[in-house]
Amino acid sequence: MGEYQGKTAVITGAGSGLGAAMAELFAGEGARVALLDIDGERAAAKAEELRANGTEAIAIRVDVADKTSVEAAAQAVQVKFGACDVLCANVGVQQFGAIDKLTDHDWDWVMSVNFRGVVNTVSAFMPLLRASEGQRHVLLTASASYFQLGARMAAYVASKFAVVGYGEVLRQELAEEGINVAMMFPAGMMTRHIESSMAARPEELGPSRFDQSDIAAMIASSDVDTAADLATAEDAVSNLLAELRSGEPYIITHGSYRHQVEAQQSRVLDAFARMEEAKP
Repeated sequence: MGEYQGKTAVITGAGSGLGAAMAELFAGEGARVALLDIDGERAAAKAEELRANGTEAIAIRVDVADKTSVEAAAQAVQVKFGACDVLCANVGVQQFGAIDKLTDHDWDWVMSVNFRGVVNTVSAFMPLLRASEGQRHVLLTASASYFQLGARMAAYVASKFAVVGYGEVLRQELAEEGINVAMMFPAGMMTRHIESSMAARPEELGPSRFDQSDIAAMIASSDVDTAADLATAEDAVSNLLAELRSGEPYIITHGSYRHQVEAQQSRVLDAFARMEEAKP
């Protein structure tokens, strides 16, 4: 009997990478799993793999930027499983580029998926979460980029800041209902993130651009130790169950950027000190 025996976990971006690792984790604890992804074929293949190992699993192709698509997925989960106990709003597309090179299409696409996609997902599954009993969790995938800023990532970083702000308020509003909201901050991983981002971009917006000079600028500006900080998706979720059990709001998966968080907080406290000193 696993910790999530008889429970239902719904995971977006579950066809590969971090989402697939989450699906494996909850399945291993006895949960029924709904795998949602814009890449329906990969989600179906992962669901079939889980079913072969004894897990009740379904795959649903969904575009989280399309509210109607997510609502249809929620209805399908209700019909199949009748519940949602864990909702993992795990999504993130990437468009590198200097701020003056990012187009309106770039901004609209990244924000519509990374931020509005989270909002759409939570809104669609909230009735199922509220109808369930016992421990319930909403897990939002933010990014280590929230703390570990880098050049050429303005659209992505801004979208993840929006996710954290939304998550903070969502946590406050759902606390009295006994629904835990946590935000995960994964650092670099050995996944298909860039490949899946490029594939997910709508054709009408033009191809997703990928320039090695942007990657070099990002690494040079962000104090990233790529060799030390890179992890597999499975490693990244290894402490997830314990973190959800703790009920704490922030989940650090891996990475050696603690000094950057401390430096950021120090600058904020210094600003308070300057303000207080300047007051008569």
